[in-house]
Amino acid sequence: MPSADKLRIEQVSMTFKTPTGAYRALEPITLTIPEGRFVSLIGPSGCGKSTIFNIVAGLIEPTSGKVLIDGLDATGTIGRVGYMLQKDLLLPWRTVLDNVVLGMEIQGVPLTEARQRALPLLQRYGLSGFEHLYPRALSGGMRQRAALLRTLLFDTDIILLDEPFGALDAQTKLKMQEWLLQLWSDFRKTVVFVTHDVEEAIYLSDEVVVMGTRPGRILETIPVPVGRPRLRTTALSPEFIKIKERCLALLNVSGPALSEAA
Repeated sequence: MPSADKLRIEQVSMTFKTPTGAYRALEPITLTIPEGRFVSLIGPSGCGKSTIFNIVAGLIEPTSGKVLIDGLDATGTIGRVGYMLQKDLLLPWRTVLDNVVLGMEIQGVPLTEARQRALPLLQRYGLSGFEHLYPRALSGGMRQRAALLRTLLFDTDIILLDEPFGALDAQTKLKMQEWLLQLWSDFRKTVVFVTHDVEEAIYLSDEVVVMGTRPGRILETIPVPVGRPRLRTTALSPEFIKIKERCLALLNVSGPALSEAA
């Protein structure tokens, strides 16, 4: 029977073989994410965040456990989630428009139809006038917009975002956070977001999952009981500050503390 939960990572662990022996990257973890939620993972380098993403995306098989999507076993299955890395990976020989429609093309949508579906979104979400330019002509923020729209148009219910704003300057990052929240509000995808920026995680998310390392594990899942839409002044509220202090305390205990602005 299908589950009300969109994504469930159930007792998933990962051990890699190395020349010096087995390396336990991830101890068994369980994480349940309801449909339409925005959840962030934070933790020190080496805590298994990217390993979790690769397992959920079906790129690697876990040593144990399984990944459930809509209550059905999706372990090792590719194409069930949209996955965006920190680097935009736009193809330099394709225009912005033709980069954005790439996921639809892979799914068999004819190019003309894919372009017709994508054009209104480019116009709505800040890429109007850039449709026929090549990636080299775009700023970092504009490239990330194009890459995020490409991920969205892959037409999956779950989106994995692995530090998509990590390489942007502070001002551009703030604008991109607002843009992403608008996109999420409009499309109500289930988003799992990795970041090293504690304030970013709290500001964007319904829940923040704090991870520890050696081996990677979940230390605590912290709800963010702050209403939406959120203002920048939210970061000054007692609730926000309390959550931030709790996250930093956990990170200091579990390993090297994260920068608050990676």
